[in-house]
Amino acid sequence: MEQTHFGFETVPAAEKAGRVRAVFDSVAANYDLMNDLMSGGLHRLWKRFALGRTALRPGDLALDVAGGTGDLSAGMARQVGAAGLVCHTDVNREMLDIGRRRLVDAGLFANVRTLQANAEHLPFANSSFHCVTIGFGLRNVTDKPAALREMARVLKPGGRLLVLEFSKPAVKLIEPFYDLYSFRILPWLGEVVAHDAASYRYLAESIRMHPDQDTLRGLMEGAGLEDVRYHNLSGGIVALHVGFRY
Repeated sequence: MEQTHFGFETVPAAEKAGRVRAVFDSVAANYDLMNDLMSGGLHRLWKRFALGRTALRPGDLALDVAGGTGDLSAGMARQVGAAGLVCHTDVNREMLDIGRRRLVDAGLFANVRTLQANAEHLPFANSSFHCVTIGFGLRNVTDKPAALREMARVLKPGGRLLVLEFSKPAVKLIEPFYDLYSFRILPWLGEVVAHDAASYRYLAESIRMHPDQDTLRGLMEGAGLEDVRYHNLSGGIVALHVGFRY
């Protein structure tokens, strides 16, 4: 049976999606609060940086994969305007419902469609979107190359894929402090705020198991994307990869 990683644990590949779903079912209610606490609000700046590189114009079509509570979807909905459309998707129903409510509360419902979808099997035709984003979701996907191929497939020629994800610190001095934060402070925050240390321990482990910047660039090129480059944010703790379909 094919094996994969669930954090530091090796599990049958067929089990990973269900286990990831259980994690996000557990953390969904506190997800936005924990993002602010965990990053000191920096996640908002990282997402703003990504939104500044969508190149979307009024009337364009965009797809947010693993869109969760909808931050990137909201930003793109404002960029494409009333004449455009954003598809806000996630494999997890709990996260998707929270995101949909947030988008409605923000008045962003006329040009946003919310639907449950697996990144490895996107229910869209070839060449559908001007821009596809996935923010802090790729590391939870079982088959990353398959998901990247799917996201490349649904891009229009000239379109771009933006992958915003935790990565490897580019400054070695950061690493000991980052490890202390990830494996001690983060689970403690998860226990105190969300009453779920185990899920946040998994999230820390999943970051460590995610490909580094250059490996992810290679995976994107292998999926058919071109001119792939990345931007290190916060010393490489987070990276934004951008690739194009020509």
